[in-house]
Amino acid sequence: MSERTLIKGAIVLTQDPKLGELPSADILIEDDRIAAVGPNLDAADAKVIDATGDIVIPGFIDTHRHTWETSIRTCAPDFALITYFGAILDKFAPVYRPEDVLAANRWGALECVNAGITTLVDWSHIMNTPAHADGAIQGLQDSGIRSVFAFGFPNTSLQTWWFGPDWGGSVERIDGDLARKVRAQLSDDRGLITMALATRGTNFCKPDVVRYEWELAKELDINITVHVAMDRFGYTKGQLRALKDLDLLYPNTTYIHSSHLDDDEWLMVRDSGGNVSLAPQIELQMGHGWAPAQKADKLGIPVGLSSDVATTASADQFTQMHCILASERGRRHQVSWDEELDGNTATPDLITARDALRWATIDGAKVAGIADYTGSITPGKKADLVIIDGSAVNVAPIIDPVAAVVCAADISNVRTVFVDGRLMKQDGRLLASLEGPRRDVLSSRDYLVSTIAEPEPGWLTTLAHA
Repeated sequence: MSERTLIKGAIVLTQDPKLGELPSADILIEDDRIAAVGPNLDAADAKVIDATGDIVIPGFIDTHRHTWETSIRTCAPDFALITYFGAILDKFAPVYRPEDVLAANRWGALECVNAGITTLVDWSHIMNTPAHADGAIQGLQDSGIRSVFAFGFPNTSLQTWWFGPDWGGSVERIDGDLARKVRAQLSDDRGLITMALATRGTNFCKPDVVRYEWELAKELDINITVHVAMDRFGYTKGQLRALKDLDLLYPNTTYIHSSHLDDDEWLMVRDSGGNVSLAPQIELQMGHGWAPAQKADKLGIPVGLSSDVATTASADQFTQMHCILASERGRRHQVSWDEELDGNTATPDLITARDALRWATIDGAKVAGIADYTGSITPGKKADLVIIDGSAVNVAPIIDPVAAVVCAADISNVRTVFVDGRLMKQDGRLLASLEGPRRDVLSSRDYLVSTIAEPEPGWLTTLAHA
């Protein structure tokens, strides 16, 4: 017999272009799927959630997060990208144990669910040993979140795995045998955890290494996700041209950051069927460059939002929507100022709150490669849903419900979360037990901080060194 839940009387922002925005509607969940959407649904035997005055949205999609860094959250609030490489990846990453990866992934994934993120792309470049991969996957499984496990490479030496001994590109390859074992474990491409390949690309690797890793993804029949065109260090220009020269512009590749792509490279992304993942808060704060959402969107390239690193900023989609809306509109306002438009003329060509919500949900699902079964409130899709408290002091009164979500709401307003039809958060409280996961991540934090000989000013080092 099916397990059925009826969400009644909500404002439903479906992100389905055929269904649109419904001012008062019901959603019927049967087992793991959305069975029906519409007013006054009849489901006498279903468990009822009264959502009158609340807003229901598809679960947020975080399209790129280094979840293993959750154990060292906020250790680097003032870092630029180059400082991050030298400290986080060259000092912390090599000393991570498998149990640290497990604790971080579990806690970070629970954090996602609490914030209304129902799908997480875990960009896992901490594959120092096979046990590290096991720990990362176990942490995701323990949380119950939907995730794309982006299998990466070790971070045991900055000079070996990122730049090579001459800073001219690494000769080290992703462990293909381990990737094949993980792929065998994550063989269900509609399962709760699926697989992608997290690669370094032409700015960090020798051409033969790039070719090997791209062809490994093709062999495993998984998508690629790669950082490109960020900041001013390394080889940040011409990365897409280099991939084109190697005949490696694969469809469904996610190009992360993309802050400094040239115009011809943007066309390569579009024409090859690629997409972009942007982390606007991190990109502005750490110096990657602007988050070029409007550029991508105008070209018809799917845009996803991401939190990137918990070391340096808050890791939720409300933050990303706020930041992308402000930064992309701010850039257009500056153009109008520079063009000396009449002060009584509104700045043209501005992105909207609806764009931001689309990027955080259905477009994010396209980037993650899962839009055919999640990302919108569409009958037949997976029941990955979030109920936003419409009566909260920072949300009510609601006039434009999209604006209420994008411009007013925050994590505290995430009242209820379903992942795969399973109730994960109810009445503002996670249903998972947090005591053990919290203990483990605190213990991991203490161990990892104790490995740093000269802690940053302000760190609570007594926790680790007492």
